[in-house]
Amino acid sequence: MVPNSIKIPVPFSYVFPSGALFLSVDKLVDFDRIREDDNQARDENGVRIWVVKVMDQDPEAGKFGRTTEVKVKIAAPQQPVPPAGVKLPGGITVTPVAFTDVTVTPYTDGMGCKGERRPHKCRARLAWSIRAGALVAPDAVDDSDATASVAA
Repeated sequence: MVPNSIKIPVPFSYVFPSGALFLSVDKLVDFDRIREDDNQARDENGVRIWVVKVMDQDPEAGKFGRTTEVKVKIAAPQQPVPPAGVKLPGGITVTPVAFTDVTVTPYTDGMGCKGERRPHKCRARLAWSIRAGALVAPDAVDDSDATASVAA
């Protein structure tokens, strides 16, 4: 039996093989404390949890009408700051990012399951919660250490 809270370490390049572009960062709200002024979620050590939204650059990510937006949770005392962006022709700035110490946790996403009808077609699926240690520039990630630990 696999515990619900298992955190599987994986290299950044396994999760985002074609890279990721920064979209936004915001606090993760703890809905049990929604009426409090400081309602930000905390990890098991009391450190604030932030949600970084990125766009997955993998061409397969948007297949079949799926979104390419991915949320990565980071536990840090201060809000993560993205690296400097890259200016493109036409005045557009994009910010490629990477993450260190990436872990994934599997869970069952039952949003598509409508079990009230008989027989019903359950469209529940396996989903992955992604956590990371830090938000960094893509050239700051060394996947060789993570690949070795995954292979061991």
